[in-house]
Formats: sequence, structure tokens, C-alpha cells
Amino acid sequence: MDSSNLASIISSTINDLIQNLFSSVDNNVYSYIDDLVFVNEDILTNSKFESLFGSSSKNGILLIANSLILAFFIYYCIKLFLSYYSTKQVERPYQFIFKLLLICIVVNCSYFICEQILYINNLISSSLCEIGKIFTNKEISFKTLVSELNTVISLENSSINIFSVDGILKSFCSIGLLNLMLSYSLRYILINVFIILSPFAFLTLSVSYSSWFFKSWLRTFFSLLFIQSFVSIILIVILSLKFSDNILSKFIYIGAIYTLIRANSYIRQLIGGISTDINTNLSTMKSLIKMR
Repeated sequence: MDSSNLASIISSTINDLIQNLFSSVDNNVYSYIDDLVFVNEDILTNSKFESLFGSSSKNGILLIANSLILAFFIYYCIKLFLSYYSTKQVERPYQFIFKLLLICIVVNCSYFICEQILYINNLISSSLCEIGKIFTNKEISFKTLVSELNTVISLENSSINIFSVDGILKSFCSIGLLNLMLSYSLRYILINVFIILSPFAFLTLSVSYSSWFFKSWLRTFFSLLFIQSFVSIILIVILSLKFSDNILSKFIYIGAIYTLIRANSYIRQLIGGISTDINTNLSTMKSLIKMR
């Protein structure tokens, strides 16, 4: 076997492996991106999540939160008693009791409050998608984006050649969309985590020195949700563009995918929040490992 035949066999094997990988990703992964990005109140309709959160004040997270309300009340009573022997000012009893009762109601209604926030957020993003559909005559979704992408970077009529321009661009697209899937999976988990933390976030408003936790929670929670509307606007812009089968259109599509990946970073720079970027989190983990 001469070297030219060996190189051809190796190249063909690599191309077949890459083509099978891309086909598997296209068929099994991309269909779930829309479910991860466009989150609504249905994520709360999970029996295990509901039991963890607590169906009443006597179980789950709500039981712990209500116990902490009592702890805050005892702490205030001790602080009020000590204030009679010092010059330190404390909040008036009737003001604190009224505020604590109000917070107690909010804490026990935190599930309903988060459910309505998710509903309103999804309503805004859905409205944006419907407006975009009117202007573009296309369904505003990742499913449509991938379909358009496969039309522009067409590899269906021939076997993929990873060493060609189209093959390299297709590789970037698949890696980018897989990165997108991982990033929004992380966001999906974080939204659930911040919903579970909501009773404690509302509870911290009862004492002034702990209110910073509520502000951080609120800013981060809304930044995670606002990504949904921001992504809708990006998809509308991408799908409103007219692409043709040329190299410029292909590079613009690659840029569009990485814009979607960086959406969380743009929101963090705008209003703050937590990172859901996979590369950023991997870099942080590597730094922690090196420090140890």
C-alpha cells in the first residue's frame, strides 16, 4: 500500500467519523435547544421539585424559611432588649412586626411569585418571537436557525470533507451549537436553583444588613431570565437577513452562533448577573485546581 492510498483511507475514515458525529448531533441535540432557552412556568410542574420546595409551610424549603422567620424575630427581641442599655437605635417594634408579617406572606407565596415571573418573562419573549415571525415570515426558533444554517452550509449532497472550507465551517457550527446547548443547560439549572433560593432571598429583607442578598439574588435571577428576550431579538435579526450560498454568508452565520453563545456575557455587562458561559466556568475551575 503506497502512501497516497494510505492518506486517502485515513482522510476518508476521519471524514466518515466526523459526518456521523455531526449527523448524531443534528438529529438528537438541536431539537432540545428551544426547550432550554425559552423557559416558562412549566419547569415548576415537577412533583419532586414541588416536594422539595414545599407544598405548605410545614414541609420542604418553606419549613426552613419559616423557622428562620422565627429566628429573625427572636434576634430582634434580643436586640431591642439590649438597646435599652445602650445608645444604639433599633427599628420600632410595630414597624418590624408589620414588615415581618408582610415578608412572611411573601415567603410563603414565593412559589406563586416565581411562577408568575416566569409566565410574564415567557410572555414577553413569545410576543417578540411572534412580532419577528410577522416581519420575517419564519418561525423564530433555533430549529429554524439550524435549518437555515444547513441550507447555507450545505453538506447533504456530498460526503463531508473536514479539510475543506465548508467542512471547517460546519465543524465550527456544530461545536458552537453544542457549546450553546451546554451553556443554556447550565442556565436552566441555575434558574431552578434561584427559584429554590427565593424564600430565603425574600426573608433577608427583614433585616437591613442582610438585604444585600436579596438585591444580588434579584439582579442575577432577572439577568438569567432576560437572556430569553435578548436571544429572541438576536434570532429575529439573524433570520431577517438574506443569505446566499457564498463564503460571506457562511461566516456571518458563524458569527451569529457565537453571538448567541456570548449573550450571557453581554447581559452581565449590561445589568450584572452570573456567568453561564462554559469556557468561562472551565477556566475558573482550572484556576481553582492550580491554586490547590
